[in-house]
Amino acid sequence: MNISYNWLKEYVDFDLNPHEVAAALTSIGLETGSVEPVETIKGGLHGLVVGEVLTCEPHPNSDHMHVCTVRLAPGEDPVQIVCGAPNVAAGQKVIVATLGTKLYDGDQSFTIKRSKLRGIESNGMICAEDEIGVGTDHAGIIVLPADTPVGLPARQYYNVQDDYLLEVDITPNRADACSHYGVARDLCAWLRQNGHTATLRRPSVDTFTVDNHNLDISVHVDNTEACPRYAGVTVSGVTVRESPQWLQDKLRTIGLRPINNVVDITNYIVHAFGQPLHCFDAAQVKGRQVIVRTLPEGTPFVTLDGTERRLSDRDLMICNAHEPMCIAGVFGGLASGSTEHTTDVFLESAYFHPTWIRKTARRHGLNTDASFRFERGIDPNNVIYCLKLAAIMVKELAGGTISSDIKDVCNAQFPPFRVELPYQYVHDLVGKTIPETTIKNIVTSLEMQIVAETPDGLTLDVPPYRVDVQRPCDVVEDILRIYGYNNVEIPTTLHSSLTTKGAEDTSNRLQNLVAEQLVGCGFNEILNNSLTRAAYYDNLQSYPADHLVRLLNPLSADLNVLRQTLLFGGLESIAHNANRKNADLKFFEFGNCYHYDTAKNDAERPLAPYSEELHLGLWLTGKKVAGSWAHPDEDSSVYELKAYVENIFARLGLNKRDLVIGNLTDDIFAAALSVHTRGGKRLASFGIVTRKLLKDFDIEHEVYFADLNWKELLKAVRNVQVSYRELSKFPAVKRDLALLLDKNVPFSEIEKIAYETEKKLLKDVSLFDVYEGKKLETGKKSYAVSFLLQDENATLNDKQIDKIMSKLITNLENKLGAKLR
Repeated sequence: MNISYNWLKEYVDFDLNPHEVAAALTSIGLETGSVEPVETIKGGLHGLVVGEVLTCEPHPNSDHMHVCTVRLAPGEDPVQIVCGAPNVAAGQKVIVATLGTKLYDGDQSFTIKRSKLRGIESNGMICAEDEIGVGTDHAGIIVLPADTPVGLPARQYYNVQDDYLLEVDITPNRADACSHYGVARDLCAWLRQNGHTATLRRPSVDTFTVDNHNLDISVHVDNTEACPRYAGVTVSGVTVRESPQWLQDKLRTIGLRPINNVVDITNYIVHAFGQPLHCFDAAQVKGRQVIVRTLPEGTPFVTLDGTERRLSDRDLMICNAHEPMCIAGVFGGLASGSTEHTTDVFLESAYFHPTWIRKTARRHGLNTDASFRFERGIDPNNVIYCLKLAAIMVKELAGGTISSDIKDVCNAQFPPFRVELPYQYVHDLVGKTIPETTIKNIVTSLEMQIVAETPDGLTLDVPPYRVDVQRPCDVVEDILRIYGYNNVEIPTTLHSSLTTKGAEDTSNRLQNLVAEQLVGCGFNEILNNSLTRAAYYDNLQSYPADHLVRLLNPLSADLNVLRQTLLFGGLESIAHNANRKNADLKFFEFGNCYHYDTAKNDAERPLAPYSEELHLGLWLTGKKVAGSWAHPDEDSSVYELKAYVENIFARLGLNKRDLVIGNLTDDIFAAALSVHTRGGKRLASFGIVTRKLLKDFDIEHEVYFADLNWKELLKAVRNVQVSYRELSKFPAVKRDLALLLDKNVPFSEIEKIAYETEKKLLKDVSLFDVYEGKKLETGKKSYAVSFLLQDENATLNDKQIDKIMSKLITNLENKLGAKLR
């Protein structure tokens, strides 16, 4: 949320500079991410001055330009400027951009330089309104009053104000801080705690008076659950026009575009005091009735953005006697808002139930300033104050008269939250004894009322706008953030207890082990959100959409389910990096994946269908080697990924002979392998991600992905014992075979049969060449395979070796149809 430094000072006095204010706010839980200098007009009109046109002659080489001499300061020589405006004339006082001045056009800027226009030198620029950001007119240059002093800086003439914009990150529980006044209230408490004299103030509404009863509009609330309080008042005879400069400047500073005086007043109040308002054209309130109710399912309604939406019967609507006018607390209707033709207005100020607003906003995919505040919970006791202030401002800035009593339909009580706060509880939770007077000063500065006091503690009434403070621990948190976390000293003694290592400790240790190995291989660890987009799982067989764990109240359509696989988060990270010219990537991530199984539904065990498992994901894309003088460029490949997976197994102590590797048919892979234990548990799958998925993420290069089930891996290595033995004193023997096989026979089948044939003396089987060509039969390929034999206790002789190799060849011929080349 954007907070103006100058605006903040209207509610509390302080002598802190903007960066000190940011530090103070961050220390009390209102984290301030940045402090940016801003000016009410972009660029601050630096380099622009008032000039006097002394002469104005037609340009000899143009039918519309003029050559002018302009005095920029008393006593200085005039400068020559070529101007193309039709209204330029001698004797005028004008705004001149001098040489070196930077002018802005939206996000673009350009610098005024000495130049020649149609052969005549020009040393500046005489400006129009839109060229310097003080208006939108481009019909001609700005002509100032004749008595305007020559040389007066334009920023002084237009009263350009310097300000600072504080970007405050509001946590979801701090609805009370969603306004300048709310932030000022917290800052005031901090100032008092830190020895400053500070007083919180806000504009008085004592001048509010009803002028007449010429425009009485009744209010009826049919749904009191969704709308506990609704208030309104009418102002007639208004003139909708441009807002005064001070109001426009305030809104522009915080990033809002001024619209007109009436709408700008409502925007001002929501950002000043956190109370969303809505302004209806009273002529559109048919039957002079405002009815707060729901409408039948599927009712069409056109919102302010021109979109027709189908309403739910759980959408609260603001209606007139005949039709809906506004989605309550979320978005206005196209036909009911104020326009330049409006003469009478009905101002709305209400308190809507947060849950109703939140669900409606999510249902329609709308996120507005109003819904942002209503769905978190605003101050129900602030409704009338803000309505009166709005009516007073409309009367002052748009004219007219207040033409009805305030209609306040209140169907609920909003008592404070009663909290018992023992002093000892505060000391125990904070870890330090805080003086009782300090505790009382802090709670009162936060507008909590002390209703009773004993030697042991306080009884407090917490104002209803503090929806996040309803328990003793909440009050202690508030006390601590104002007292200062840094004021709680680190103890000099440490109290600890002995614990035993469990499964979680083992998992963490092995995760660190594997993570260090992967980082050493050039990987970067990523951490993606467990929340993801349901659309990723549409039409997937490997991860069906009906197995997704769905959120009841998702923040958006992009974060509406829990992930079933780590794949899509990694693809998002790859796309993000590739779009920024960083396409050669190695990523890994440890993260939980979540599943919902309808077959396990059990009324007595509602959590039975839900499960989560820790997985390890690996991603490779781009080049393995790039830009090296010692090595030609080389693309990453699925074989490189396979090596990383096998190295992880080896690091964890898994023996390849205990694993079963097979082909995998999967709709996320174009080609893939799976790795299982001999008991059938899948440990990993890896392969080439399909082009269809890559296209959905706008990824051009191949991506290789491996998914390791960490839970099953831990089970597989549970009984692995790290052991060692002396190196054999007897030499190893290597024998090579060139085998002709069908093209669809993988090397893993050869490896499997070899180890089954000779379990004791065969130490390693490796593939060192694959040949496919015209010299071979159709559908065949040649594998060159090396077999390493070794006896730990004796030197192998030729007879033993030949016997083993003969047996190997026989089994390969019988089981795979292999032939020796």
